[in-house]
Amino acid sequence: MMRALYTLIWLLGLPFALLRTRLRGRREPGYLEDIRGRLGLGPRPPSRPTLWLHAVSVGETRAAAPLLTALRARYPEHRILITQMTATGRATARALYGDFAEFAWLPWDLPWAQRAFLRRWRPALGIVMETEIWPNLVHECRRASVPVALANARMSARSAARYARLGGFVRAVLRDFSALVAQTTEDAARLSALGAPRVTVAGNLKFDIEPPASQLDLGRGWRAGLGPRRVLLLASTREDEEAPLLDALLPELPSDVLIALVPRHPQRFDEVADGILSRGLTLCRRSTGAAPDTSTRVWLGDAMGEMFAWYALADLALIGGSWQPLGGQNLIEACAVGCPVVIGPHTFNFATATLDAIDAGAAIRATDEANAAAIARALLDDPEGRQRMATAAHTFARAHRGATMRTLQALEALLPSSGSD
Repeated sequence: MMRALYTLIWLLGLPFALLRTRLRGRREPGYLEDIRGRLGLGPRPPSRPTLWLHAVSVGETRAAAPLLTALRARYPEHRILITQMTATGRATARALYGDFAEFAWLPWDLPWAQRAFLRRWRPALGIVMETEIWPNLVHECRRASVPVALANARMSARSAARYARLGGFVRAVLRDFSALVAQTTEDAARLSALGAPRVTVAGNLKFDIEPPASQLDLGRGWRAGLGPRRVLLLASTREDEEAPLLDALLPELPSDVLIALVPRHPQRFDEVADGILSRGLTLCRRSTGAAPDTSTRVWLGDAMGEMFAWYALADLALIGGSWQPLGGQNLIEACAVGCPVVIGPHTFNFATATLDAIDAGAAIRATDEANAAAIARALLDDPEGRQRMATAAHTFARAHRGATMRTLQALEALLPSSGSD
């Protein structure tokens, strides 16, 4: 009954989903690409055993890198198919994996659309990243005898409470997964409490991402061009965060401190630039290719795929998504580069990693923007303290590696032991 109601809601909402996609396509043309794929339609590719990975957006797409590398090495004869729901996620996937993978939209979660998708690609295995629980998708995978795993799974207390209200429906959906591989014991416990029958704990794949040498070199080159200027990075900021952070930081920081600001979502680049200029601040945009000069107060990171370079540039990073109740963004990349971190009060999506980083001395939690500004001023004036945090960040990131091999072991139980079909 619940599945039928869920499907009915999707059917009634389908015209609105199509309209929303077309409206978003005006700002982000990638949404208008291959709209038929949103319904599972399209030409059938040449027959070949296929490993399919779904990563909804940018963070999950980047987190999949070590797992995709391991799968390619283990199953070299298989096609790698990557699906997304967002245009930025697809653009990121093409930039990272365009030399070996194929790409498609994950259909909207209607039974007939999911069946069409599965008939089209005939995957040997499906891997869904982190929190993507689509009831009709996993049900149709089970009906088609396609094993599907939830990998790098995380389940915050807030999300678990929402899912729990759906009772037996969520229990049935979780039991349709062939395997669930959680990041932490806390995530595994919440999934089990919701009815998942078998949950493996493998750790967080993001710890296994190696910062690309090209990006580290890029960031260090930027650093060399700035001379003695200190750099404070506002990393992966989200809506309603930039203005309060700038208003708190500007009176606190010396004028020679360069603020690098990298919004999370590219569709907000112009909006954030306007907010910076409205404060009378001198702005340099990365997309222009120009480097900041001594008069530049804010350097806007409005180009995609350079996050590691920004961390290599920065003396200190304030992590976005944590200053409003949005759950936080990934601080592991900053730690992997050895960039000290200040995190805000809202980190429920990355609770364990955040607490572990704080305990390790790699990160400091601020209570609000004003507190963050005071902490940033103190750390920018304390090079020895920043170096201790940088060393702790490197150590923290290295100590938590190994999730890829543990995840691969769980997936191998669902696949043949060789690269044959």
